[in-house]
Amino acid sequence: MKKMLILTLVLCLLALPAMAEAVPEADAFTSASVNNFYGGIEGDELMNAINSYSGFYAVASVNPDGTPNVGFYIYGCVKVDDVYYLQLGLSPNQTTANIDNGSELVAMYAALPAEGATYPTSGARMNLKKVEDEALLTKLLESAPQGYAPLYYEVTLVRPLG
Repeated sequence: MKKMLILTLVLCLLALPAMAEAVPEADAFTSASVNNFYGGIEGDELMNAINSYSGFYAVASVNPDGTPNVGFYIYGCVKVDDVYYLQLGLSPNQTTANIDNGSELVAMYAALPAEGATYPTSGARMNLKKVEDEALLTKLLESAPQGYAPLYYEVTLVRPLG
């Protein structure tokens, strides 16, 4: 009986490396929230909500040591040729340092809670890509207030609030 138990244990231990290889590595960026319990806003409705400057705003980046950096930034949204861009006015800080180091950015907008509700249930999470095309930047800067030089990010993916 002991030999059978030891043999079973040895076989299990030998199978562990093969089982570990079969498990795919988790991608925290895309798998952090796989269920959506709250509503989403997209397109012009999202742009208008963002530009109403009412609600909750956040921008997330990754610090050089791999830890998250989430900041509360109120941003604007601009539409050019059916593509949406976030207009970020950031003073030099940890988020801009993370951007310079190549960090991906994710923004969150949550609409104010409906009357009688205690927390937001509608909004969007947006993946962002820095705009580097000079001609496009010139066009986007036309929408900026005089003397204001924001950073522009293309909204590449919109997901529900959460």
